[in-house]
Amino acid sequence: MITKYTSEIFDVLRKGQFICSNSPDLHIQTLYKILEEENTFNELHEYFYQINYILEHGNEYFYFSREEKNVDLDRKIEKTFAWIDLLDFFKTFDSSFDVGYRFSPADVVNQLKNNADLTSKLEGLKKITGSKISHADKIKRIIEKLEKENFITLEDEISETYKVLTSFHYLKDMVTAINIPEDVENEIPE
Repeated sequence: MITKYTSEIFDVLRKGQFICSNSPDLHIQTLYKILEEENTFNELHEYFYQINYILEHGNEYFYFSREEKNVDLDRKIEKTFAWIDLLDFFKTFDSSFDVGYRFSPADVVNQLKNNADLTSKLEGLKKITGSKISHADKIKRIIEKLEKENFITLEDEISETYKVLTSFHYLKDMVTAINIPEDVENEIPE
């Protein structure tokens, strides 16, 4: 059943955004509930597939994927490395950093003052943050990237509190999918 929300769903997902179950945006919550209905999902999956978009259902989120050529593989691998580094950074900031977690940029900056490992990991994110700016500005750039990619959202402007969305499962699933066989794990490439 093609829904009256089909074009709105398309508009959100074609931008590379996620439709998350825990979004504070009531409209996104409505779109999530519509997609959650199995018949609607199946019909929209078929509908979007006809125009080369694959409607995917993750762990409490929806997104579009597309079949891509091998030429794009290098770009995807580079982007994956950046996401792995970001995940590592935030897990170092707080091991409980996950879906539903709330934080402010000030929390991260304060943790940098006492955690040399976290500071070192921040320096390793130069491709995202730039190099000749303050720690606070680097954190701001990281947060802007996560917000733009729809993995976090600003929940409270006054306290500048952000909430981690269910789309964060996408990043965790991507890292979990990387399988390194034990017999190759300690091998040194020639």
